[in-house]
Amino acid sequence: MTGSILILAGRRPGAIDPLAATHDVADKCLVPVAGRPMIAHVLSSAAATAARQIFVSTHHLGLLADLNDPVIERLGDRLIVVPAAGNLADSVLAVAGVARFPLLITTADNCMLTPETIAEISAEAKRLDVEAGVALARREDVLAAHPEGQRRFYEFSDVAVSNCNAYWIGHPGALKAAEAFRGGGQFVKKPLRVMQAFGLINLLRFRFGLGPIHHIFARISRHLNLEVAPLLVSNGATAIDVDNERSLRVTEALMARRVAVSPPPSCRESRVEPDAADSRQLAVTR
Repeated sequence: MTGSILILAGRRPGAIDPLAATHDVADKCLVPVAGRPMIAHVLSSAAATAARQIFVSTHHLGLLADLNDPVIERLGDRLIVVPAAGNLADSVLAVAGVARFPLLITTADNCMLTPETIAEISAEAKRLDVEAGVALARREDVLAAHPEGQRRFYEFSDVAVSNCNAYWIGHPGALKAAEAFRGGGQFVKKPLRVMQAFGLINLLRFRFGLGPIHHIFARISRHLNLEVAPLLVSNGATAIDVDNERSLRVTEALMARRVAVSPPPSCRESRVEPDAADSRQLAVTR
């Protein structure tokens, strides 16, 4: 994709993340995963795409200093750190005025998101010709990646899926879909937010799998007056994020397996130089 990527790395006001506390770091996104802060893995995948801008939304003003990872230098001016708002919806809307579209939104704990999957999400959104999309992985693909990686699936009449913590927004007007984030959390895992954003009937159909997945998303699209679709990805590991010690161990096992069969990162990642006019400041901590 040639637009922007937004990595949500904020935290709930007044909350201490248990994983951060266990690993004695200032923020969850700094928890070490396979020897690197978890957000560094997401940044590395973003760096390997053609995205012109890579935003990190965080409450941790000293993030870059504490991160101390080579990916920061590799990203250079493409990386823009912005102060997180009080909820995810406002954090997303905060970058709307300066981000290039399409905008891919993901989270700092989405360590298994790869450049290939980012490209697949973008290609699927374009194939379906939609304004917004939610990346989902099929249950069989998730379990094939690791049987303990994900324990919750949403079953429709034609497919069972798990959320991949990645959302595609095609244009600024489609940001009304970000209302599903208001209050924090992932809308696919928070049924009350589906109801608030998409209506009670759609919630019931979504929650109990009353129909094929594309049919239910079509109903949501009509409710929002916005074309929203499920973007089914092939890599089931994308649905495994780092929420606790169990998923951290699973993620490290998957990374070890991936390293064993892949070339070193220097052979896979490339840097795309931004246009000079693209260097924008956003009252940001750099």
